[in-house]
Amino acid sequence: MENSPPLYKKLFTSLAFWVIIGLILGICLGAISPHHASNFKPYTIDPFIKSLKLLVGPIIFLTIITGIIGLESLKTLGSIGIKSFLYFEFFSTIALVIGVCFGEIFTPGSGLHFAIDTLDSSLVDKYTHVDTENISSVSHILLSAIPKDPITPFLHAQTLQVLFMAIVIAILLLFAPKNWRIKVIDFLNILQKFFFKILILLMYFSPIATFGAMAFLIGKFGFESIYNMLFLLFVMLLACGFFIFGVLGILCYFAKVNIFKFLRLIGQEILMVFATSSSESVLAPLMKKLEISGINRAVTGLVIPTGYSFNLDCTNIYMALSVIFLAQAFDIPLSLEHYIEIVVILMITSKGAVGVTGSGFIVLAGTLQALGTGAGIPAACVVVLLGVDKFMSEIRACGNLCGNAVACLIVAIWDKKINKKEFYRALENPKEYQVL
Repeated sequence: MENSPPLYKKLFTSLAFWVIIGLILGICLGAISPHHASNFKPYTIDPFIKSLKLLVGPIIFLTIITGIIGLESLKTLGSIGIKSFLYFEFFSTIALVIGVCFGEIFTPGSGLHFAIDTLDSSLVDKYTHVDTENISSVSHILLSAIPKDPITPFLHAQTLQVLFMAIVIAILLLFAPKNWRIKVIDFLNILQKFFFKILILLMYFSPIATFGAMAFLIGKFGFESIYNMLFLLFVMLLACGFFIFGVLGILCYFAKVNIFKFLRLIGQEILMVFATSSSESVLAPLMKKLEISGINRAVTGLVIPTGYSFNLDCTNIYMALSVIFLAQAFDIPLSLEHYIEIVVILMITSKGAVGVTGSGFIVLAGTLQALGTGAGIPAACVVVLLGVDKFMSEIRACGNLCGNAVACLIVAIWDKKINKKEFYRALENPKEYQVL
């Protein structure tokens, strides 16, 4: 305790602290001088969004390739891999449905009446000149995933096209000689870490972007928008809590595991994720803790890493809830077909949302780009979420960690790859199994 830094140093080095400062200053400027506040958008929000969109393609591309090639373990761990895949798809879809349902039940975006003409004019033209007879169906969107060239999808954050290329390349790599494939994957992992570092560096500018976003929000739409932002944060917390303690809690109950004791076991990892906003920051410690708690190394080695690409439950909730919120905020009506389309597209694009700060936000922007004219929500609408995204990031990162830990536990029990006596002992004596 004597060597711990003073509280003021912790605050000044905390990104969340500066985001709060930017948020408060933005609100003050928007209230004092609405006209000047609105003019900050081109110098704060727009460059930040454009920079994020440039990172969408490379991050998703590298994440999907390394994730799929990691599933090569299915050849030696067939039953574990298949059960993991079935678990990921089933509960990821449930998370998406929960996000949509909570958005419709609580309607956090209703009453805002934001105007689309305050956004980028080119996006407005694309939105207002839609030919209603040629609105994209789900099948049309999926077919449009085939890119015309390999460069454009990266420059314009065309998520589905990037995903298509990543899947094709990953499959081809699986047939390559093992020695050559290992060298390629090592290079891709280095490249992936490089883009992650760029993303983390870019997030240091998020307080400035938050300042501009809140100033623009208050200057244009008044204080009524603050209530909806806080309410959206509350609904997000409620939805993730329902998924973890409701859906996963019931699942653990049938597996004869107390969800509260299990979360207590991984409590240190949850706290670290909350501090860093990145569920990947504790990937290795989590795997080690679950292993010494009685879960087979083969299960932790396969389920946890692949889960960070294919089982981001609370990121799914965040993206589904955000799409519904934006539709309500901009008074965009959604039909049943649109809801199905949103869930189907998110089932694909969410696989590129990695556990790094800001990734859920940029993939959300890419998802809106992929939805295109189907749901009619311009990608630029995400700017209204910037003020609260940092805090939603904390929620989804912690939720993703819990979801992947439960996934590892359930697959281990399902495949009988767990020492139950040791595991129950760990649940009762969590302090003896700390690795951090």
